[in-house]
Amino acid sequence: MRFGAPGTPLGRFLHWLFEVSLIIKAIFEIAETLSGLALLGLPKNAVFDAAHWLTARELREDPNDRIANAFLNAAHHFSIQTQDFYGFYFTSHGLLKLVVVILLIRGLIWAYPMAIVMMTGFVAYQMYLYSLNHGAGMLALTVLDLVVIALTLREWYVRHSFAWRNHHEGRS
Repeated sequence: MRFGAPGTPLGRFLHWLFEVSLIIKAIFEIAETLSGLALLGLPKNAVFDAAHWLTARELREDPNDRIANAFLNAAHHFSIQTQDFYGFYFTSHGLLKLVVVILLIRGLIWAYPMAIVMMTGFVAYQMYLYSLNHGAGMLALTVLDLVVIALTLREWYVRHSFAWRNHHEGRS
């Protein structure tokens, strides 16, 4: 029997891990989509107003607070175009990935290669963004996507070989 074959304890664990990773991705993609919709629906100065409100007390106590000033400065440079871009990006990115996760949960055989190609494209883009900003969140998202890609490849192989075997055994 192959290492990690479907009937083995490792095979069952990998299948369980695949299902859990899809649930985590679904939750993450729902949150991402809602964040994008919130950015699109917020008044255009809401990000700056929120940053000002969050830092006001700290800056009254210490006007030179580096973290509060950096946060306020970042919010000041968060333009309307930036807000619109991230709103559109988070909404579309989240919805696309959520649709793929739903298709994978449903077990549609054609969804596996589509998901692998799409997620690989997102990983490439996320690595590009990481190279510009070195954000820990982007790195964590990329690692999660790589794990999901690996588990999707394995799951596709298991399901595809099962479907292929059944198709050819039925014809004999």
